[in-house]
Amino acid sequence: MHYFWVPFLPMLGIIVPLLSNRLSRSACAFATALLPALALALILLDMPSVLQGQAFVDSIEWIPQLGLSLSFRLDGLSVLFSLLILGIGLLVILYARYYLSEKDHMGRFYCYLIMFMTAMLGIVMSNNMLQLWFFWELTSISSFLLISFWSHSSEARKGARMALTITGAGGLALLAGIILLGQVVGSYQLDVVLDSKTLVQQHPYYYAILALFLLGAFTKSAQFPFHFWLPHAMAAPTPVSAYLHSATMVKAGIFLLARFYPVLAGSEVWFVAVSLTGLFTLLLGAYTALFKHDLKGLLAYSTISHLGLIVLLLGLNTQLAAIAAVFHIINHAIFKASLFMAAGIIDHESGSRDMRKLNGLWKYMPITATLAMVASASMAGVPLLNGFLSKEMFFAETLDQSILGSLSWLIPVLATIGGAFAVAYSLRFIHDVFFNGEPKGLSKTPHEPPRYMRVPVEILVALCLLLGIAPSVTIGPLLNSASLAVLHHPLPYFSLAIWHGFNVPLLMSALAIAGGLAIYLNRKPLFRFAALFPVVDAKIEFEGAIQALVRAAQKINDYLESGSLQRYAFWLCFFALLLSAPPLFELESSQGPIAEMPVNGAIIIAAILLIAGSLATLIWSHLRLIALLMLSLVGLVVSITFAYFSAPDLALTQLSVEVVTVILLLLSLYFFPQQSPTSKSRPSHFVRDLALASFLGCVIGSLCFALMTHPLDSISDYFIANAKTGGGGTNVVNVILVDFRGFDTFGEITVLGIAALGIYKLIARMRLSIRTKDHEGRVWAKDKHPLLLAVVSQSLLPLFLLVSIYIFMRGHNLPGGGFIAGLITSIALIQQYLAHGVEWMSKRVSMSYHYFIAFGLLTAALTGLGSWAFGYPFLSSWFDYFYLPWVGKFELTSAMIFDLGVYSTVIGATLLILANLGKLTTKERLTVGER
Repeated sequence: MHYFWVPFLPMLGIIVPLLSNRLSRSACAFATALLPALALALILLDMPSVLQGQAFVDSIEWIPQLGLSLSFRLDGLSVLFSLLILGIGLLVILYARYYLSEKDHMGRFYCYLIMFMTAMLGIVMSNNMLQLWFFWELTSISSFLLISFWSHSSEARKGARMALTITGAGGLALLAGIILLGQVVGSYQLDVVLDSKTLVQQHPYYYAILALFLLGAFTKSAQFPFHFWLPHAMAAPTPVSAYLHSATMVKAGIFLLARFYPVLAGSEVWFVAVSLTGLFTLLLGAYTALFKHDLKGLLAYSTISHLGLIVLLLGLNTQLAAIAAVFHIINHAIFKASLFMAAGIIDHESGSRDMRKLNGLWKYMPITATLAMVASASMAGVPLLNGFLSKEMFFAETLDQSILGSLSWLIPVLATIGGAFAVAYSLRFIHDVFFNGEPKGLSKTPHEPPRYMRVPVEILVALCLLLGIAPSVTIGPLLNSASLAVLHHPLPYFSLAIWHGFNVPLLMSALAIAGGLAIYLNRKPLFRFAALFPVVDAKIEFEGAIQALVRAAQKINDYLESGSLQRYAFWLCFFALLLSAPPLFELESSQGPIAEMPVNGAIIIAAILLIAGSLATLIWSHLRLIALLMLSLVGLVVSITFAYFSAPDLALTQLSVEVVTVILLLLSLYFFPQQSPTSKSRPSHFVRDLALASFLGCVIGSLCFALMTHPLDSISDYFIANAKTGGGGTNVVNVILVDFRGFDTFGEITVLGIAALGIYKLIARMRLSIRTKDHEGRVWAKDKHPLLLAVVSQSLLPLFLLVSIYIFMRGHNLPGGGFIAGLITSIALIQQYLAHGVEWMSKRVSMSYHYFIAFGLLTAALTGLGSWAFGYPFLSSWFDYFYLPWVGKFELTSAMIFDLGVYSTVIGATLLILANLGKLTTKERLTVGER
């Protein structure tokens, strides 16, 4: 269970950066690193067991019916990625302390970084696919914040938007794939899905699932044709590039391919699509990197190339290729993070990243130059460094494939060419930056960075050497464990020895090094050749496509958003008619076997009032007050109808909502013209609307009649049978709301709270004029708060509150509950506002209604989370019976606490809206007459 807290510990540490203004820069960095370091320690605590081949899974049920649970998995693959995420993340935290300037908000940067770290840990440790997708999208959002950290820069803003658009779109495709995969397997739990290869690959949905997963993976890992966002993300601060674009974010897509390798790989489609995409990306990235003058641009395209190499290995469909892919994931993260940090040091201490200016830095920065050259050599695949070992395995696996049939010999040839370009751009990084004459046009004299800024690079370069010289000892056990998690069955034999004798892979490595040297020595003709082609700026093309999309959307919106409420209502009713009418054609008669209820005088009177109120609302709609009264009549009749049909809870709710709504509309209409202009619709529109309304009324009436006269198997029978035994209450409606459908209720009060806050923000700074006359010119009474109304309201307040408490307490067994009680309390308090005014109430109610909403939502959420502590699903209700002297036997239920949250949220949301509507007028802005 130690590992269960790993994804959450870094997020708890976000509190520290928020307090950064009170801490020194070093203290802020140290404090931020504490909890990630603790998370790393927890991983290391369970690591010995994982290296022995064990996998740990632990879950807390949330919504089992939807297959949603909080579930984490710790196996070799998740341990490997967790070590990269936390280990390199800690080094980036230290590095950023010295990289960021005094003008940069360090606390905000660390907040974004920690959020991203949490999201990545959530991805690699999730054992539930829906949970994995949630963290997947969180990486897109947090990376957007990190890339756009220097928001004053147009390049940063555009690069961040591009990254969010591409990876976000891929995330939507991934969600669709996850839902399909969950439906095919019957579970969203990874430990179930990974054992369902045969079931999935024989299902008709397999190709759709594979395509959607590959879209998600390729967009995240910058595979062709989605590679263009990664170079433009280099507008981010270099610590972001070192973290996101070498070890974490771009590796998320690779992780997805590796995690679902046991269930999706093995088919011909996987073999072709994944391997060819990886091969093309490998070559395109390697070729383009050679011609980039910006240090980070070169590293960005080299990252694309190496990601293509890993994808190609995962697509080769051999066990050893998958192992080589895992090995290169490790190696690439180490040498590329060190190279990005070295590039950041060069930029930080010389003021430029342009390799045409950065010459001869060896003389000024010998230590940094040595570190960067070792990391570059590892990237090029030079022997005795870690990059050489995985690249040798890569070359060996390209020989053992048949992607192109008789032309499959092209794959190792193209792989060798890609390796040659990797050597060439690595040589350019070394020679052009650290040798090749003297610096040109730099803004400052280059020098070595602060001592501790270089420590992360030194650690990573040391790892390049250790893994390259003693791979079996340093990385062997972890590689075995991670590869076992990818393959999902015993590993084949492979060797991590430095020397395997003279063989074809060694020859390919030698040819790549020689070819890379030749390419670099003849780079000038290549540069002239590349200059013949027009430069395509992906950022401009992307922005153009976005603007074209916006223009098209605007045209559609202008057509639909005509500003006519009548037109909106027409299309709404029209489509409702299209959806509701077809089922009636399948019925021979709308009348079913169930007999109709007898009609009596009360029903006839209610129907007449309902029809009259509806028609009066329509006829006198231009007289706002009369229309509101007629509409209230309709609501009152509906409340009486609920009561007549033995639904007292609905009747109480409808009546309470009706009162609150009338007050809300009265307050709103105060600022509107008291008489609306009469509609001037054309006769043809009147006939059209009347026909549609009549037809729709007939269809809805027929559907209702058919439903009431035909037998219906309803889920209500289950609720009635289990309300007492399962929820501990005899009021079935309330038990449904706080127990069986508690999650729905929690969502509803959350929406209610958000809506109230949104309305509050809209009207918080709004000030409207006070009217002094009605629409006929009569002056209103000066006494805004009549004494009689004030006295009666104060007298009724205790009674209202007593009734509210009574309704709340009895709600679990008799009509009532938190929602109705909250509305009654709100009505009582609103009555005081109406009788005494806002100023009088503000002196007596000092607490902000925001706190009611916060308290209500927090109480409801904690009630749900409390279920997890006892191993039950989210918001499971608990109840029991107790006995006290003089009181007798009584029942206690956790649903009452949840209902208290509902009660508080309803009060806060209702009063936050209604009380603030009364503050819209100011005494300083008196005007006379209508607007």
